[in-house]
Amino acid sequence: MKITNAEFIISAVQPHQYPSDALPEIALAGRSNVGKSSLINKLILRKNLARTSSQPGKTQQLNYYRVNEAVYFVDFPGYGYAKVSKTEREAWGKMIERYLQNREELKLVLHVIDIRHDPSKDDVLMFNWLKHYGIPMCIVCTKADKIPKSQWEKHKKAVKTTLGADARDRLVLFSSETGMGREELWDVIKDSAGFASEEQQGMTES
Repeated sequence: MKITNAEFIISAVQPHQYPSDALPEIALAGRSNVGKSSLINKLILRKNLARTSSQPGKTQQLNYYRVNEAVYFVDFPGYGYAKVSKTEREAWGKMIERYLQNREELKLVLHVIDIRHDPSKDDVLMFNWLKHYGIPMCIVCTKADKIPKSQWEKHKKAVKTTLGADARDRLVLFSSETGMGREELWDVIKDSAGFASEEQQGMTES
């Protein structure tokens, strides 16, 4: 995927703050420090557009990034961080639930899991929630470069088993360090968002 333009647009909390240009939206959900910001930066080939932080739980809004004037990435607050107050967690939960249930522009949720560890209880809850409401999803297992290639299949199986995923649930191995999985994930995103690849665009223009 060739990136011609990528920019941060807004940190939104209420629906009236969401962009109104009706572009397809790809949301990213995962626990704190799972690497969502790094994943976005690797997808768009920018080092620091998505704000990474050494402080888990820092993201408290829906952060919108517009790419190629064609699609938005919507970065959710990370869940499962103990130092965030119960009141804050409940507020974030309501904000995310409202977005997931009501946002017509939402085309896909990237459910981000650290491949080195079995999914947490919060990961399982998020997966079941997305399944229950029929929201399209792709499991993205980050930090694949941190374990030997010979262990990838074992860890993928553990992730799917713990989540309760089946053969129809898409899973992409990803590394923000090496770029592994970038093109595969872009193919999933383009298919879900409904916009053509560069090759298809070229054929249409010709």
